[in-house]
Order: sequence, then structure tokens, then C-alpha cells
Amino acid sequence: MSTDLHPDMHPTIARALEIIASGDHEKIATVLAEDVRFLPPTYWATWAGRAPVAAVLGHVGQVFTDFRYRRVMGAGRDWALEFQCKVEGLDAVGVDLITLNDDGLIGLFEVVMRPHKTVGALREAMNARVKTDPRFLDYRKALS
Repeated sequence: MSTDLHPDMHPTIARALEIIASGDHEKIATVLAEDVRFLPPTYWATWAGRAPVAAVLGHVGQVFTDFRYRRVMGAGRDWALEFQCKVEGLDAVGVDLITLNDDGLIGLFEVVMRPHKTVGALREAMNARVKTDPRFLDYRKALS
């Protein structure tokens, strides 16, 4: 799948796409830097650290349905992964903007998404999930 989207894809990006396609979101931490920063589309804040970011992305993987990457663009350290999905039955498109660190791991992960109504549905669904996940009592310290 991944080489169909971009023939010269960085191995970390290819591995991330494989993990997402498999639905095994527990493995996403293997491609994240220890000091990774994640900027979600739902609010103006940043999650920092491998464990909190992996937990957030794991929940996103459960909220998104009919998820697929449409295009992958990039080279070297900077990548843009265009996707489409549904949230609570609402259509969405978005882009994962990823920067790899010197070790080739994801150091920065920012998501932009539209339309606004679907982003609102994502925010509500994620808030409901995070409130029931005891890990986030500790992880909230990773939000700035």
C-alpha cells in the first residue's frame, strides 16, 4: 500500500502507514520520538511525549471510521499525508504534517482537518474517550 502512494517514502512513514492500516494502534509508539509533539485539529494545544501522543493517536484510531490515506507527499524529514475518514458518520478530509527527527522518528505531528462540523464531532468523541481513560490523569501534564 505505502509504496503505491509514494515510491520513495521514508521507512518511518511507510511503517506508520502499515501500523495505521493494520488497526493495531498500540504499535504507533514504535515510530514516535521520545519527545514527539502532537498538534491536534480540535484545539490550540500541544501534546508532548511518546506515551501521551501514542495514547491520543490510539483513541483517534478508534473514533475515525472509513479511514484511508489518499496521497503522500514529501521527502527527507518533511511529509504530508492527505487522508479521508468519517467521524460519527460525518465526512472529513485532512492532512497529517509530519517532521522526522535526526533519528528518523516522528518528532512533530500536526493534523489539519475540515469541515468544522466534523472537527467538532471529533473533539466531542475524543473528550468522551479521554475522560474515561485513567492514563490521562497523568498525561494531562503533557498538554501545553
